Amino acid sequence: MTTPQQEIPLPLPTPNPTTQPFWDGTKQRKLMLQRDRKTGKAFFYPRALAPETLSDDIEWFQASGRGTVYSYTVDRRGTAPAFMSKAPYVIAIVELEEGPHMTTNIVDCPNEDVHIGMPVEAVYEDVTEEITLVKFRRRDSSTGRPVA
Repeated sequence: MTTPQQEIPLPLPTPNPTTQPFWDGTKQRKLMLQRDRKTGKAFFYPRALAPETLSDDIEWFQASGRGTVYSYTVDRRGTAPAFMSKAPYVIAIVELEEGPHMTTNIVDCPNEDVHIGMPVEAVYEDVTEEITLVKFRRRDSSTGRPVA
């Protein structure tokens, strides 16, 4: 006798005092980044010290939410059991307009149409009441609008 296959829950981030402003921003559909006040250089992932200077003189700011695909791969099997039912999907590194790179997924675009240099914009997926994930979709570089 077989039993129905249970869906494996997705691994989700656990916000902490350092990352909470980022997650608060995603709930408001805002991409929040940090920058070193001395150098003005933005960075991602959230941390307590600026990566280049180790300064704690950092601030949060709202980023544009725009960038380009820097690199990507199509996962056809699922990187872990929880992702197998979602395959195939695109895992990408997006270079944000503000400079940092962000690992994410490309959505609302056929996998075969994703390419390096493709302009993208942030979209937000509410996965629980507490967690909203940032993903990206293709946008038209001439108009800045999403491509359907």
